[in-house]
Amino acid sequence: MNMKHQTGHDVVILGAGYAGLSAAIQLACRTRRLANVRVTVVNAQERFTERLRLHMTASGQRVAELSVPDLLDGTGARFARGWVTAVDAGARTVRIDDEHVLPYDTLVYALGGVTDTAAVPGVADHAYTLDGAQDAEMLAGRLAGLGGGTVVVAGSGLTGVEAAAEIAERHPKLKVVLLGRREPGAAMHPKAGAYLRSALDRLGVTVRSGVEVTKVLPHGVQLAGGEIMPAAAVLWTSGTRVSPLAAAAGLAVDDRGRIITDAALRSVSHPEVFAVGDAAAVRQGYGLMHGTCQGGMPTGVHAALSILRVLNGEQPRPFRFGYYHMPVSLGRRDAVVQFTRPDDSPRRLFLTGRLAARYKETVTAAPWPTWGRMKKSPALGAFWPRGGRYTRSGAAR
Repeated sequence: MNMKHQTGHDVVILGAGYAGLSAAIQLACRTRRLANVRVTVVNAQERFTERLRLHMTASGQRVAELSVPDLLDGTGARFARGWVTAVDAGARTVRIDDEHVLPYDTLVYALGGVTDTAAVPGVADHAYTLDGAQDAEMLAGRLAGLGGGTVVVAGSGLTGVEAAAEIAERHPKLKVVLLGRREPGAAMHPKAGAYLRSALDRLGVTVRSGVEVTKVLPHGVQLAGGEIMPAAAVLWTSGTRVSPLAAAAGLAVDDRGRIITDAALRSVSHPEVFAVGDAAAVRQGYGLMHGTCQGGMPTGVHAALSILRVLNGEQPRPFRFGYYHMPVSLGRRDAVVQFTRPDDSPRRLFLTGRLAARYKETVTAAPWPTWGRMKKSPALGAFWPRGGRYTRSGAAR
């Protein structure tokens, strides 16, 4: 590689989720023979948060514990464990655990998002979330100790659906109630959505759509209109928020705190900062991308490729991505896989049943072989659906 940047260059990657690790593995493997490029990954813990299986952990199932240092092994990237407590975009430094200062030349911001526990009173104090393995294990412990009663899952999006189905299947003595403003599966083809709702019914999940939780109580939830629904446990899956660190650092952010990027995933206010995954407001021809693993990993890889081009004195290329599926597990033996257009609108094609469950499991396990292939040949990780006409500049939504 004709690396024009001759002096040492420090790339710091904040966050080791799907997007952050994809950026780290791709970049480190392409530069591991170059002594002048150093890649450091900062994460709060060594354990990798396998978000796609947290609903399984919450229901009491054991899943493999994956280590971030092990996943980085052989790439040449360094791992630094600690909480990111501040970013100084002017000085180009990151503060870790309020004690250590880490300088950077290029920053990849991949801190992702967490459940919004501040928008509704009582959520932070009385509800469980699925923000990490420890959160899911706390809920699993609570459910294991219940001989009966009601579990309320607040939020009828895909996370709420998967969690409600998993809990109902694993804990048939518990009554599971799924609450949300929208009908579960509303974004799917009508027939796929109908299958999803019938599967929830078969599992014994009570669905209440068109409702809003206004407060979480110590032993239940309060709905708009004043109705009190008793519950032995409440799982909150409604809404997400991102870390305030980017805004505090002076980076240009949108109204949700996500870093606004240019076409190459660089911050529009600080081009030495790349934003990927849930932390980035990435605009495509069809609108802003939403956070999923299928989109997060490509943003990480593209950021790595963009950094390499900049270091070589070249212009980075625009990022283009089109969605292609919406896989939703319904317990261990059932699922719905809705195939989508690049703008995430549903096609007529979908899978259901055991075939869909196998498909979903393949998708869930896909990051490990993908990263393994990248370690051997980084170019193998640089393929994803570009979205065709949906993502060309100026395309209509």
